[in-house]
Amino acid sequence: MSKAREAKAAKIRQLMETEGDAVNTGTSGFNQGRYESVQTLDDYEGLKSEARAIKEDAIERLPELIDELRETVEENGGTLYIADDADDANRYIREVCKDKDAERVVKSKSMTSEEIEVNEALEHAGTEVIETDLGEWVLQVADEAPSHIVAPAIHKSRDAIADLFNETFDPDEPLETAEELTMFAREQLGELIEDADVGMTGANFITADTGTIALVTSEGNARKTAVVPDTHVAVAGVEKLIPTVEDLQPFVELIGKSGTGQDITSYISLLTPPVESPTVDFDDPDTPITDGETDRDYHLVLIDNGRMTMRDDDQLRETLYCIRCSACSNVCANFQHVGGHAFGGETYSGGIGTGWEAGVEGLDSAAEFNDLCTGCSRCTTACPVEIDIPWINTVVRDRVNRGDVSELDWLVEGLTPDEEPGGVSFQKRFFGNFETAAKVGSFFAPVSNWVAQSSISRNLMERFLGIDARRELPAFQRETLVEWFDARGSRVENPTRTAVLYPDVYTNHVQVERGKAAVRALEALDVEVVVPDVRSSGRAPLSQGMISTAEDHAHDVYAGLSEYIDAGHDIVVIEPSDLAMFRGEYEKFLPEQSFERIADSSYEVMEYVFGLLENGADADALSVVDGDEVAYHSHCQQRTLGLEGYTEAVLSDLGFDVATSDVECCGMAGSFGYKSEYYELSMDVGSELKSQFQTDETRDRTVVASGTSCLEQLDSLLSRPTQHPVQLVAPSR
Repeated sequence: MSKAREAKAAKIRQLMETEGDAVNTGTSGFNQGRYESVQTLDDYEGLKSEARAIKEDAIERLPELIDELRETVEENGGTLYIADDADDANRYIREVCKDKDAERVVKSKSMTSEEIEVNEALEHAGTEVIETDLGEWVLQVADEAPSHIVAPAIHKSRDAIADLFNETFDPDEPLETAEELTMFAREQLGELIEDADVGMTGANFITADTGTIALVTSEGNARKTAVVPDTHVAVAGVEKLIPTVEDLQPFVELIGKSGTGQDITSYISLLTPPVESPTVDFDDPDTPITDGETDRDYHLVLIDNGRMTMRDDDQLRETLYCIRCSACSNVCANFQHVGGHAFGGETYSGGIGTGWEAGVEGLDSAAEFNDLCTGCSRCTTACPVEIDIPWINTVVRDRVNRGDVSELDWLVEGLTPDEEPGGVSFQKRFFGNFETAAKVGSFFAPVSNWVAQSSISRNLMERFLGIDARRELPAFQRETLVEWFDARGSRVENPTRTAVLYPDVYTNHVQVERGKAAVRALEALDVEVVVPDVRSSGRAPLSQGMISTAEDHAHDVYAGLSEYIDAGHDIVVIEPSDLAMFRGEYEKFLPEQSFERIADSSYEVMEYVFGLLENGADADALSVVDGDEVAYHSHCQQRTLGLEGYTEAVLSDLGFDVATSDVECCGMAGSFGYKSEYYELSMDVGSELKSQFQTDETRDRTVVASGTSCLEQLDSLLSRPTQHPVQLVAPSR
């Protein structure tokens, strides 16, 4: 293993050991809460589409809205400053504090202020800065960075926080319970807010028509920060602008439910600064508050810092729709196990963090954690503004790949079967061209398998390709599915319809038996089957950020299948991640009509079997049983497509007793689980699935899974064999 991979693996291992349990408890709780909370909405999908439309419109009209906001803020009596970058913003804020002779600034939680490192800038100028958000204050006391964009101290357990407070503050009685810790913090922070000269907040949303800022918080300190001092500085990215107050409605409905699973967050504050409430003189408690001064200063600092460039970038633009709810972090299995200290950059973490880091910090920061996104797509359905987060991660990965230029690039490009420049790492290039490796493996099988499994080969693969020696390698079959079918031919005399069984790489070269089972199952239901020799879908290169190569695959696949689509035949796909390509990513690669044709003609194999049975096919022609017990795990992209129910329904209808895992991720994620730097994380994520399939109810059941990666991971986790569901239902030879 290279030193870089060893270092990354060691960091991940250390974070899993020290922070993993706390992060997992918090994020898993948030994620489950989201599932439950959004069920209370009458039209969840409609609200998401409405919120996205508002953000699309706002980003499109951003210069116009900024001009409108300037007029509004100045009419209200405040000042709007547009900062080009972090240094510009910090200079302006320092000047505001200097003009006020500010000795102390109190802050509410703000990721944008983290981004510009305003605390450090003010402290360097001699101004004390106090975080008033409980989580941020804990981290300030501990001198640590946030690990989550909503719950910054999610990586610290209650016991760890108690130890921190007891050691730092030495209270009269040791603090132990959550209530004691919270009350202690409240008393400490209350005193600090009373004596503050300037209050600084962020803004979740800013309305251009009224200059109103919306603060969505779980604590009341943001309100105190904004109104107790007589000077209020609000810091936000330019993307926080929306046109009107009325536009806040869908976001208020969605942000709490999406982020923490709350029906509504504890505090939603709508302030139109400078507020007219009198300031409080805590040194003069006898004077009525109504007699206090109402002269207040308000400064709204809107920060560009790369955002307007992102706005002009067709691939990163969607990042600006983000409302910082953290749903993409909470739903992500890798994030759940390591948190933002591994799955994050200079400021931003989680799935959408790659887009933010690439835009405001640069590709080097994004590259540090981009590969932790496996493209599973679970975040796409969780995002309340429908951002295609996996695509943004893929685009950034592609740009990182193209960043390293070598004098020998021309040689590498000439020798590799892809469309990528020479800067792509050997590891990514190998996995991105796995179809080529599979063809060679089958051609020379079984010798190729013996050679690959030798200790010398495993050592070389780990050293140069980063393939972990602990992971079992796939065994290539000498006779591919296409070759088997060509020799066998179709065996249906009076077919009701014709289906093209798409030979994905694993089904064609490794898991050939599941392909044969699919042929038998379809033929048993009077479907004529065709197995064409078609290129792989492009999922493998896409997962490595090799977009040009994936696009090349897409065009070849469509060319290979179009004649069958023209003839009205159905495309049946065994591997869910390939179907997700046909119904999803191909929209980015193919002309609109071509995409629609292949998307509308393609079906997952068990979805297709379900449809046949629903339309009168004879279920008795399949393998009907009487209560055979099955433990089933569905593929992540199968879930995103909403298809897992078809497998459960078919198995149940055929007499199987099905226990379905509710674990959303097996941890394998294609090539991810093979890579030495991520192997231990992959197995740690998979441990939850392993536990579910080793209970008293499930340990003796036949294990089935829909995805190739899931089957590989389950084979590593369990001591009993696994198979694809179609292998259960197909009649024997």
